[in-house]
Amino acid sequence: MNILISTISQTPIYEQIQNQVKEMVLSGQLKSNEQLPSIRLMAKDLKVGIITVKHAYENLERDGIVINHQGRGCFVAEINIEKIKTIHMDMLKERLVEIKEFADTADISQGEILNVINELYGGNDNDK
Repeated sequence: MNILISTISQTPIYEQIQNQVKEMVLSGQLKSNEQLPSIRLMAKDLKVGIITVKHAYENLERDGIVINHQGRGCFVAEINIEKIKTIHMDMLKERLVEIKEFADTADISQGEILNVINELYGGNDNDK
């Protein structure tokens, strides 16, 4: 499993692990019922604490991304298309909260944000 940890990122390491595993599952890189590395092995490979990886795995289990079978390990959960869409929407909301917080501190209005989004999508309806 190819997980990259940034020590200069403001995102906590457990969240970096959690987000990357979630993306691998949602993109199909990790398939349903595929076993994840053990907590100890992942901690060793990433050179992070066991508690850090355990925290990430617990959050992934809480979100329904993985299932922990006691004594057998952690496995990718069966996820249907509706669940994937819900997870993607939740991830989008998290990112939009960050954008809103940035915009608030930078004195950027909601209208200005919407203009930028419209530009990214090829202009707004009034331009056509």
